[in-house]
Amino acid sequence: MMRFLRWTAALAAGLLLAGCGGSSDGGGSRDEGKGTGSTPPSASPSTTASAPAGLPASLTSQRLDWHRCEATGTSSPPGDAWRCATLKVPLDWSRPDGRTIGLALVRARATGGDRIGSLLFNFGGPGGSGVSTMPYFEASVSSLHERYDLVSWDPRGVGASGGVRCRGDREIQAAESVDATPDTPAEEKAYLQDATDFGKGCRKAAGPLLAHVSTTDTARDMDLMRQVLGDDKLHYFGISYGTELGGVYAHLFPKRVGRLVLDAVVDPTADTVGHAENQARGFQRALDDYLKSTGQDPEQGSRKVADLLTRIDAEPLPTSSGRKLTQTLAVTGIILPLYSESLWPRLTDALTSAQRGDGSALLALADEYNDRDASGRYGTTTHSQRVISCLDDEQRPTLAETKRRLAEFRRISPVFGDFLGWDTAGWCHDWPVPGQYETPEVSAPGAAPILLVGNTGDPATPYEGARRMADELGRGVGVELTWKGEGHGAYGNGSDCVDSTVDAYLLNGTVPKDGKVCS
Repeated sequence: MMRFLRWTAALAAGLLLAGCGGSSDGGGSRDEGKGTGSTPPSASPSTTASAPAGLPASLTSQRLDWHRCEATGTSSPPGDAWRCATLKVPLDWSRPDGRTIGLALVRARATGGDRIGSLLFNFGGPGGSGVSTMPYFEASVSSLHERYDLVSWDPRGVGASGGVRCRGDREIQAAESVDATPDTPAEEKAYLQDATDFGKGCRKAAGPLLAHVSTTDTARDMDLMRQVLGDDKLHYFGISYGTELGGVYAHLFPKRVGRLVLDAVVDPTADTVGHAENQARGFQRALDDYLKSTGQDPEQGSRKVADLLTRIDAEPLPTSSGRKLTQTLAVTGIILPLYSESLWPRLTDALTSAQRGDGSALLALADEYNDRDASGRYGTTTHSQRVISCLDDEQRPTLAETKRRLAEFRRISPVFGDFLGWDTAGWCHDWPVPGQYETPEVSAPGAAPILLVGNTGDPATPYEGARRMADELGRGVGVELTWKGEGHGAYGNGSDCVDSTVDAYLLNGTVPKDGKVCS
């Protein structure tokens, strides 16, 4: 199974690595008891921000125990500027005085004296770990760090916040042989059975948490986080799926919206099928741009790639690791470098090798996307992504409905249409808990202006989503900024125009003209 609305894994080889040099240690050793700026870390939250109505004091008045961070997964502990803590939130927001769970937070205090407050980051997925990603991203937002505490977290069901692992490494590798574009009744049965088995594994691993990891749950967590951090308004930077989360927050708490930036904006009007169609268009558009950059005709080049995938479906390619490159892994390997123009040369090398009968390079790209290391261990981002999105989405397209739509998906994209079309049937098939909505509600009348950044070459969240988000947020709320670029996301991706516009908004409250274009 696959779904390509991700950011953290895809940019690990690009934007995030640009921040690895010194980003963790830049602040040196610091005393968290002193802090900087206008809000002392020791101040009681209730004295600096209004408490969410109806919540017990055990939640709103909790004091976070900031301590030196530990290693997370394969990541080393960040430097001395970073501290970690655990925030208590209700398991079930309809029963705020009931059982609580812990959310892992990471923070680096503002480096300058003119502190604005906390700036929360969600790096997408859903399922991306903010605790692991935030320290590496700091160098890309150093200008913001001067006046903001940089804060991120692992949302419920992710990473150190009760991260859900639905199957073991051997099971994951075995499932890679399941054909994600089944051609026979037997393959269709295996495809849907794999989805059922995955859901059962999630239910067993997550227990009661499985019904409480929705985007709405996390948006409510964010408002409690705002309160406990001592901020009257929420300042937030959401990327990819994080834009949907930001829109849902604005709908629930319009009067608490401070300065919100939503980059690589999800189309809030698209349902399960519409989202898959959007991605088919977006990835095909990105592939066309890549093919043009290599001097190929996009139509002919796409046909060549589609023919390669058909051959791999019939006979998987050998690789230097001894594993086989299946059609599904090959598509995943093509998808990854489309997230960042800097990775296009790797795509050229991988496709050339595959055409010659060696699948090693495409398999390496697929393994990067799937968080598989050299020892065969897999990360759990895709597990968390699925449990969150299947709790959000109430649609469960049947096999028959999906098969009727496949021709349209193939028309949209000869390379990716089949995969994304079939994904609508398999992603949440036979899921243990019902979904919550067809599309997220993001209308936010009365909210402060929210800056939406769209990239015309974005493969995973096509730029049209920014305009649709602006329309749904409401008149005077959504402000659209467009960048004519490539890759997933715009900020920190090479455009001084985008970066300066976003910085002016977050640092000075300067709202650009709606519809501004950066080329």
